[in-house]
Amino acid sequence: MNHPQNHIHPGAQRRKALALLAGSALWPLLAPSRAMAQQAPLPALVKLVVGYTPGGPVDGAARLLAPALAQELGTQVIVENRPGAGGSMGGDVVAKAAPDGATLFFGASPTITINPNVQRKMPFDPMKDLTPIAPLVAYTNVLVVNKDLPVRSVAELLAYAKANPQKVFYGSAGVGSSNHLSGALLEKMTGAPMAHVAYKGSAPALSDVMGGTLAMMFDIIATSRPFIESGKVRALAVTSRQRNRMLPEVPTMIESGVADFDVGGWFGLYGPARMDPAMVARFNAAAVKVLAREAVATRLLEQGYEVWSGAPQVLADKGQSDRKLWATVSKGIEAE
Repeated sequence: MNHPQNHIHPGAQRRKALALLAGSALWPLLAPSRAMAQQAPLPALVKLVVGYTPGGPVDGAARLLAPALAQELGTQVIVENRPGAGGSMGGDVVAKAAPDGATLFFGASPTITINPNVQRKMPFDPMKDLTPIAPLVAYTNVLVVNKDLPVRSVAELLAYAKANPQKVFYGSAGVGSSNHLSGALLEKMTGAPMAHVAYKGSAPALSDVMGGTLAMMFDIIATSRPFIESGKVRALAVTSRQRNRMLPEVPTMIESGVADFDVGGWFGLYGPARMDPAMVARFNAAAVKVLAREAVATRLLEQGYEVWSGAPQVLADKGQSDRKLWATVSKGIEAE
């Protein structure tokens, strides 16, 4: 017995076959458009905002990664410097930009985790007004001194500071920067009298260490290493718990007698709040691929950086935890 649903008129069969053929012919045309709909469109030009001066460590890392990101994304990526307030000026530009992917923040950890603790009138809240996109690199600072300063170890520097309380000035990229708090932490832990001088970036501060205006500073290995190797500054110690592979002969602060001194930082990619999750995913995927390139990873390692790659949530979680950590270290420090 034939069931009604199993009985199909021959004409209907032909019409169904034609419909299937038409659908299969159209599928190759429809598939790309569906795939494109799932991938957020990118602007023709992406500005990578750096909150520090040209020539500094944040700027250098941004300019290293920008061309590779442009190649991976298939769009133009340029670096734009907006220095001031320990990176907060640059962050504010991005926080107030349209969430269309055209303006992103190459953020240094102090702007995200320290500034909210030390700046009374910070123009934006990194946790609320920015969208974490991708972790990029982690770094360690190195303590460098003017080559003519009569010290060759951390112990000798501390003794010199105590004997000459008006002579040891240290520079930083701004109030609340990681190199500022590294100096402040050294003061608090040792009682050695030192005076802080804030700049609008690490580059001019390091220049003044070489020139003798400043006695010392904590700086990212990436920018200090060439001057250490050329003898223009002297390296006394690195701030990580272990020695750095690019300066293996330089002891750690802990080895140098300052117990539990372990300070580092990182750079991450952010966008304005309320970015399309599909666009965030696209930028994140590009960053992960770029950092996986051997040539890029090698150049970062040569500059003293460690590749730090992962999902947006990795960057968000690190920002939250470090902000709580620095709240204790920065107590009593307030930016102008």
